[in-house]
Amino acid sequence: MRKASFFKHTLIFKSPGGTSRGVLRTKPAWIVNLEEDGKVGFGEVSLLPKLSIDDRPNIEEVLKNTLLNWEKGRINSLKDWPSIRFAMEVAELSLRSSDPFLLFPSEFTQKEKGIEINGLVWMGTKAEMKARIREKLDQGFHCIKLKIGAINFDDEIELLQSIREEYSADEIELRVDANGAFAPEDALEKLKRLSEFDLHSIEQPIRQHQWEKMAALCENTPLDIALDEELIGITSVAEMEQMLETIQPQAIVIKPGLVGGLQMTAEWIKTAEKTDAYWWITSALESNIGLNAIAQFTATYQSKLPQGLGTGQLYTNNISSPLSIQGQHLHYVNESGWKLPAEL
Repeated sequence: MRKASFFKHTLIFKSPGGTSRGVLRTKPAWIVNLEEDGKVGFGEVSLLPKLSIDDRPNIEEVLKNTLLNWEKGRINSLKDWPSIRFAMEVAELSLRSSDPFLLFPSEFTQKEKGIEINGLVWMGTKAEMKARIREKLDQGFHCIKLKIGAINFDDEIELLQSIREEYSADEIELRVDANGAFAPEDALEKLKRLSEFDLHSIEQPIRQHQWEKMAALCENTPLDIALDEELIGITSVAEMEQMLETIQPQAIVIKPGLVGGLQMTAEWIKTAEKTDAYWWITSALESNIGLNAIAQFTATYQSKLPQGLGTGQLYTNNISSPLSIQGQHLHYVNESGWKLPAEL
């Protein structure tokens, strides 16, 4: 006998998260619960408003239909619903595991090794961002990622300059994420100015779906460009290959919840490596249900790059889990363990 259900869990930010697309104060998530033969499995549908391709009014209706079909042994085509596809993939992995939260055993889950992560600094005023940078440095982060593109560009340049006056690239690795904020006509000039500060990379300098313009940027850029939003909406290996071969980026950033799950993430990694692009994995601001799956999957690759998995402490009402940030590493060591909401 199969039984499936879900409940909506609106995540509340401790502090507003500023991006070039607006300020996030809450974020919707739906926790999926699958039951079969006395076992349970959990997954998470996690949307980024205005970014996820399945950020649509009828998502709950599609999720209900997906779960009803699962109960009957049918499989929905979720090609156009990547966040639901991710949730169902994780929930079924969870259901088949001896422990519903142990999906990919590794040194990480055995509490022997952490995952190096970057410290994320949201957009804000110049003073706010400077204070947040200092906080991340004090916490022990070696790699810091700054969201840029919402405040005055000269102010952002001054922020980067102030960091570099105090810390060399050997001491602090800086990544910036423009979320497509730059106009194509002045993007290269901005990249040249940014490159003066020994940055590791910039994510998505111009908006996605401008392949030829992005290709020209990647060919002429003075610093590495990592595609992020560009990956969203691509649903086949053939499309992956076409996009990467056309643009020839230096790197890609993969968010499993936005690209259709962990299997799709594995395909992105294989395809990127064929085109000599390096990669790292980032959460899409999931609760700890989704983050747990992404972190365990990421740990199986043993990448030497800092990953974007430090988002579990953003919320006032996250689901309690063993995930814990210590210095610049994510660990699976919190002795409080999992404390599930009453709805589960």
